[in-house]
Amino acid sequence: MKRIAIIGPVFLMIISAAAVGCGFQLLLIPEKLLSSGVSGVAMVIGYLSGWNIGLLYFVLNVPILLWGYRILGRRFIVLSMVAVLSTAFFLQVIPEIQLTDDRLLASVFGGVLVGLGTTVALRYGGSTGGFDIIASIISRYRDLPIGILTVLLNTIVVAALGFLQNDWNAALYSMLSIYLTGRIIDSVHTPHHKVTAFIVTNSTQELASRLLKIPRGVTILKTRGAFTSEEKDMLMTVTTRYELPELRKMIKEVDSKAFVNVVQTVDVIGEFRRR
Repeated sequence: MKRIAIIGPVFLMIISAAAVGCGFQLLLIPEKLLSSGVSGVAMVIGYLSGWNIGLLYFVLNVPILLWGYRILGRRFIVLSMVAVLSTAFFLQVIPEIQLTDDRLLASVFGGVLVGLGTTVALRYGGSTGGFDIIASIISRYRDLPIGILTVLLNTIVVAALGFLQNDWNAALYSMLSIYLTGRIIDSVHTPHHKVTAFIVTNSTQELASRLLKIPRGVTILKTRGAFTSEEKDMLMTVTTRYELPELRKMIKEVDSKAFVNVVQTVDVIGEFRRR
């Protein structure tokens, strides 16, 4: 069952990598523009040295993936590795084609395409590596949006392009592309937002013990159905949208018939574990 459950996310990692690869090879790289994250660093080095950008992208991601493994967990990093390997592969097999000679169009649609690919990866439990992982780690400790964090981390990369190539038009168009990528990510992937899950279940102790291992605080409430008068326990826990896919998976494994209501949480006062 676990092998079957991982097939879907792995397939989506490959699809997201294909979208990112197309954004690079068809729009950004032909115009000598940058994407966000480690890919932007790889592009700067590639433009200046002529080295293979796909291989640079993979090599630069390896130490970041190893760092993320300790904090973000095995499943996230394994899926991220699939996405990074797939992106590096697509950068080799997709030919570099200049779809447009308009840098504005290339930066806008390149940023949107890369943003969509990155969002799919993040939404289904992985990432496309690089600054996404660094931003994900920071967001575990601070309530900050991943997209905006990514833009801040990329500012130095864009400045490097402007200084080293003396092409500030390319740098500014790259900043536009990176900004659009960040906005698309934040419109869908919002781990800094808190949610409260109310879970009515017959498997109280098993589910509570698994939630406590995340770790997340759990409150157990006694409930009684108005129609059946049947008494059940309701677990209340506050988590982040980042962890919702894992929470859904956990509940289905423990009690597939559980009733779950997830509501947006405006604020949390008191201790809240971000990891």
